[in-house]
Amino acid sequence: MSEETHTLKKEMPVLARHEGIWEGVYRHYDADGNKTDEHHSRLICRFPTDGPHLYHQTNIYTWDDGRTETRDFPATVRDGRLWWDNEFIQGWACDMALDFHKRTTVLNWVRTGDPDLYLYEMIQISDCGQKRARTWHWFKNDALFSRTLVDERKVSDSWAGH
Repeated sequence: MSEETHTLKKEMPVLARHEGIWEGVYRHYDADGNKTDEHHSRLICRFPTDGPHLYHQTNIYTWDDGRTETRDFPATVRDGRLWWDNEFIQGWACDMALDFHKRTTVLNWVRTGDPDLYLYEMIQISDCGQKRARTWHWFKNDALFSRTLVDERKVSDSWAGH
């Protein structure tokens, strides 16, 4: 492990617990609570030991009708946070400073090219590190228009080869 990766894991111990491969289900709801979409996911959360990114996440989505989508989220680190600036999002993630139980990571980002579309996400990881729940609140022009609920389980601690 590089010294930079070790420092990131030390500075963000909750995030470090997310390393590995996660599988789950995303459920999207409109502001009135009506389900608008559901799909399966496989997320690969890695802490590379070389290259420009100390964190890199790949999301693979699969719908029951056979559609698939893959999105990559390499991140840089500064000021104790992960930072994204790519074709999808611009924003940050950090551990909750006052989370004594070391379970909560929060994110805030805007959609690239649409500064009026932004999101807040909270991720809760279980004490055993094998389950997590994520909640997204989507806003457009400062009005809530969607929520996303994600339930996941860790299927591997290793991301080697991915």
